[in-house]
Amino acid sequence: MPTIEANRKAWNNIVNWPDSGEGWSKSWGGTDQEWWGTIFPRIHLFVPADIILEIAPGFGRWTEYLRLLCNQLIVVDLAECCIETCKKRFSNSDNINYWVNDGKSLGMIQNHSVDFAFSFDSLVHADEDAIESYINQLSLKLKKDGIGFIHHSNMGKYVHSPLRVIWDHQERIPNLIKFSRLANPLFTPTLSWRGKTMTAEKFNKFSEKAGLCCISQECVNWTGYKLIDCISIITPKGSVWERSNRVLQNNNFSQEALYSKKLAELYGAKSFQIRRK
Repeated sequence: MPTIEANRKAWNNIVNWPDSGEGWSKSWGGTDQEWWGTIFPRIHLFVPADIILEIAPGFGRWTEYLRLLCNQLIVVDLAECCIETCKKRFSNSDNINYWVNDGKSLGMIQNHSVDFAFSFDSLVHADEDAIESYINQLSLKLKKDGIGFIHHSNMGKYVHSPLRVIWDHQERIPNLIKFSRLANPLFTPTLSWRGKTMTAEKFNKFSEKAGLCCISQECVNWTGYKLIDCISIITPKGSVWERSNRVLQNNNFSQEALYSKKLAELYGAKSFQIRRK
């Protein structure tokens, strides 16, 4: 399982950042397409916001957009390399505060100060101990009507799956087989380095215990056909956003990415070759 220390070591290594992290948006046709086509429609009710917290920004793929949606953006990452890269990338932005943490705590942030907490395509690599700790921290840091939008692993759902034996021993299987068109969906979950103990149900339970409530959970098939990820939205109990949890088993999420990539070929900036005078 990806421990906190394993994550720190991995994300402090520059070789693990293809195209400075932008490479992970290729399935959508680029970072712009993924933000506007997939992420923003899911958060548009909650932004702009006064103070936004981004947990695990990496090299700033989403920071690029979040900084324009708030008066103050707080970015927290366990990898010093990521924070230093963000400082350089956004050196002209005066509304960002940067912090390196221990991969589970938010002690540097004032209690009841955050309007919107965000993490996408990062905490999927965290197991339940780190996720539970962040949820407990968010119960202290969110304002009474604050919102948390957290993308996390749902791999624990498949702990008893027959495929788990294959996933856990995938390193022994030749790449020629793993990356074949027919076999690839079987191996993608492990290759994506998901937290193996985390599930949507556990996130809901941790939130309830911390005095928060899930108002929606979207389980998605990031790649392949298994719902290996979940996007959970939380808010303090008594918040204006509070409602009973609504859960969606979205087996078409990967198709959403594919469709976005097709749209990028028509409308994306890179699809145009503009000759400047």
